Amino acid sequence: MTDQIEPRILSNISEIQAGYDALLCDLWGCLHNGVSPYPAAIDALRSFRAQGGVVILLTNAPRPHGPVRRHLLNMGAPEDAFDAIVSSGDATRAEVASGRHGARIHAVGPSRDTSLWEGLPVEIVGQSEADAILCTGLNDDETETPDDYADLVADGVARNLPFVCANPDIVVDRGERRLYCAGAIAQRYEEAGGRVILCGKPHAPIYELALAELARLRGKPVQKERVLAVGDGIATDVLGAELAGLDCVFVTGGLAMAEVAADAAAPDPENPDPARLGAYLARHGRAPAFAIGRLR
Repeated sequence: MTDQIEPRILSNISEIQAGYDALLCDLWGCLHNGVSPYPAAIDALRSFRAQGGVVILLTNAPRPHGPVRRHLLNMGAPEDAFDAIVSSGDATRAEVASGRHGARIHAVGPSRDTSLWEGLPVEIVGQSEADAILCTGLNDDETETPDDYADLVADGVARNLPFVCANPDIVVDRGERRLYCAGAIAQRYEEAGGRVILCGKPHAPIYELALAELARLRGKPVQKERVLAVGDGIATDVLGAELAGLDCVFVTGGLAMAEVAADAAAPDPENPDPARLGAYLARHGRAPAFAIGRLR
């Protein structure tokens, strides 16, 4: 039987703020719900910066940081809540620009993601002509599921096309709805025997970009012991922080809310149940240093 994990449950991020110089903060489920920002999270990030800390928003959004920033501002997130944004889109652009996967790319995803390849030395082509598949998400995540991509997966695997995934997330909550992300198609592709390249959390490239940006902002490298990751994805944020050697605050009121609440039928996102949280972490084999219901 796996021992139960017992992270320190925080009521407020300020309880540990003095121990860190920087936050790498996830967006969906932590800063916003896909529709609007969480006021308490905005206050927490502002407070961290007011004490001299640096806040980098670290997101698996499959777009470069510029469009992500515009989207956040349009949503109502204030500029004074963060110092910089590093996205899975940024890491994906570097991967595609490397030329390792050829120049003819078959793009899968909504039209809002075209900024991902703008300015890169690639040609967007049909799958029958492609050297690789580049997936930012489902073409219509409001109506489609990974089942709608069975033919794409079968053909791509048969032709040995690498599958570059610009968002490793499997699902995301947009308001009250749970929608599939590019990672769900990548999962099917890998299960079918295809080669998948994942560019965002929990993989190293996005953390390397974030730590380089942090060093630029601070004027020198920052020791990893002074960097705190915050996120609600057990397989992305928590695992990614662990692999990168960073302490992590697991935000339990996001994707895992129903599984760690005392009452699964009417979960309280602000207060995880310690026993259910410990069992959840043990099942996933993760041991974040801290947990908090919602970022505040």
